[in-house]
Amino acid sequence: MAVVKMNFLSKALGMQTNLTICLPTYSFADSMEGREVTYVQGMKFQCLYLMHGGSGDDSDYVNFTNIVRYADRNKLAVIMPGVHNSAYTDLPYGQYFTYVAEELPQLCEAFFPISSKREDTFIGGLSMGSHGAMKLAMLYPERYAAALMMSGASYRPGIPSIVKTANGEFDWDTDMRIPVGQDLQNKLHDEDFLRGTVNDVYAAARRNIDEGKKLPKLFFRVGDSDHALYRTIRAEEDLRQWGYNTTLEIVPGMGHEWDLWDASLKLAIESLLPLRREPIYPD
Repeated sequence: MAVVKMNFLSKALGMQTNLTICLPTYSFADSMEGREVTYVQGMKFQCLYLMHGGSGDDSDYVNFTNIVRYADRNKLAVIMPGVHNSAYTDLPYGQYFTYVAEELPQLCEAFFPISSKREDTFIGGLSMGSHGAMKLAMLYPERYAAALMMSGASYRPGIPSIVKTANGEFDWDTDMRIPVGQDLQNKLHDEDFLRGTVNDVYAAARRNIDEGKKLPKLFFRVGDSDHALYRTIRAEEDLRQWGYNTTLEIVPGMGHEWDLWDASLKLAIESLLPLRREPIYPD
């Protein structure tokens, strides 16, 4: 596996930004198992765009999970951008949603050997990144075949982002403060702020149904002691009732933590996502 760290000037952000990319190569596992991997001009890979959580950056998944091994073993390219605490939203000091939705895939498809076909393209994220992943999947259903939301879903009026949870039981009397992006996340719970904008993710989800669009498969995974449990349950329930193909797993004994997210990535890459597990060679 090649792990590439790229720094470049983003037009949407108006500043230099970092991007981490995993690209499959010939590996020791290929050698041991007798798999043939031939480098051919024009070969491509399926791709997972992976969104980080609050207070994180593009290096989080490489530092805190085994994403490199999982991706390498399954011949999957992984694109990991950094968006600070933007909640994947266009802001006066940087168009973060425009960056991940438009500039990032254009740049990556031009620079790296990844397929641009819907059936080969997936999106995922944890915590704040689950909001970003769901937002991208709902606004661009023609681009993503599946989306993985770990510990959360998109923000929504009337549904608190953080509710203290213990073994699936909610404590509504505890004051759980949002640690980062308080003002921004408050706006993303404000119906007047969201109405008629790209930030109204659930309106976009309903619109996809009304317009008969091809829908991405949705996978939710959250711990039963995770403060994002309530938000996750409500999102999955509504999306399923509206007509989306959803899967929800509530993991016993797990909270808002890297062990959960590492295991979720392993499960998604090895079982849930429709992967070829081999390079895509040109005809």
